[in-house]
Amino acid sequence: MPPTDPELLDNLASVRSRIAQATQATKRPANSVHLLAVSKTKPADAIRVLHAAGQRAFGENYLQEALEKQEALADLQSDPATQIEWHYIGAIQSNKTRSLAEHFDWVHGVDRFKIAQRLSEQRPPHLPPLQICLQLNISNEDSKSGIALDTLTELARDVVQLPHLQLRGLMALPAPEQDPVRQRAVFAQVRKALEQLNHARLITPPMDTLSMGMSGDLEAAVAEGATMVRIGTDLFGARAPKATT
Repeated sequence: MPPTDPELLDNLASVRSRIAQATQATKRPANSVHLLAVSKTKPADAIRVLHAAGQRAFGENYLQEALEKQEALADLQSDPATQIEWHYIGAIQSNKTRSLAEHFDWVHGVDRFKIAQRLSEQRPPHLPPLQICLQLNISNEDSKSGIALDTLTELARDVVQLPHLQLRGLMALPAPEQDPVRQRAVFAQVRKALEQLNHARLITPPMDTLSMGMSGDLEAAVAEGATMVRIGTDLFGARAPKATT
């Protein structure tokens, strides 16, 4: 019998409702926005609860922690129809690329050709292409990873040539902003950047993913075209600080 947690299930229902309302408010198709449950620092049993409720995509920031959870939840991978889809959304170091290539379905946050090249070379041939997003440093923060807008096209042109990868779109983590109008303005830049890449016809089919929006700004992100929102706090509650591993 799967574990249960009423509070966690209530949180999931609330987040799903917010996404549905935001999608409807902007007259976008139903189910055009996917929930990525950011489970970093949370136990494997919490993932089991959400998985039993139909959530399939989970995002992790810390590699070793993620690998331990994958091992603990290996029994959930037996049925392809209900397998967990593992997303790595943390900072990417060169010495981590092999594990990322071997154990994840998606990698967000690619911002260097060297990283993309290593992921391509190290992706096991029996696995489907690794789905990746390029990360934009849309707020130009020194403390954040990501590339500048003016270098995006060059990186995308190089990455699409690599085998064993599928470039799906862009990821952005804007600076915190309380005003919904300013939130939307930043997300609009990311959407326009993806539109420009698709206009250049770098890849067929066109890129279809905008990974942007979190607990505090998902409505603004959806209004500007987000296809995947990364929600942690409003699902799992506040997290204790954790050192990167």
